[in-house]
Amino acid sequence: MKRLHVHISVADLDQSVTFYSTLFGADPDRHESDYAKWMLDDPGVNFAISARGGTPGLNHLGLQVDNDEDLTAIEHRLEAAGETVVGQTAARCCYAEGDKSWSQDPQGIAWETFHTHGSIEVFGTDGVPEAATAKPDTPGCCA
Repeated sequence: MKRLHVHISVADLDQSVTFYSTLFGADPDRHESDYAKWMLDDPGVNFAISARGGTPGLNHLGLQVDNDEDLTAIEHRLEAAGETVVGQTAARCCYAEGDKSWSQDPQGIAWETFHTHGSIEVFGTDGVPEAATAKPDTPGCCA
């Protein structure tokens, strides 16, 4: 199964948790002082928000996959299409550890494809690699 991932940077986490909990009719599956995540089946989405000093708005989009084979297949499709793909092995970000790859759509939106292996106790420091957001004539994305 693949699950759409949406990550939004917010100015006020508590206010946003209240809003999204009301919208989704569910409390977050993970709630930290700077981060919250809902793993929803209806709609099928991994929806995350964070208040870590970034500009409020879309941080990045992604696809969460269940295994390394699906991750590799998506990487190969993007590479075959001539897209830049930047891989991260054992990345530690968003209170999780896993393997991921990054690419960028023609509008400059960062796309993360990832397979999570487990949970960690800290937010982590592995964000969007600069190489994944560097395209000619396209401003960089989020970090």
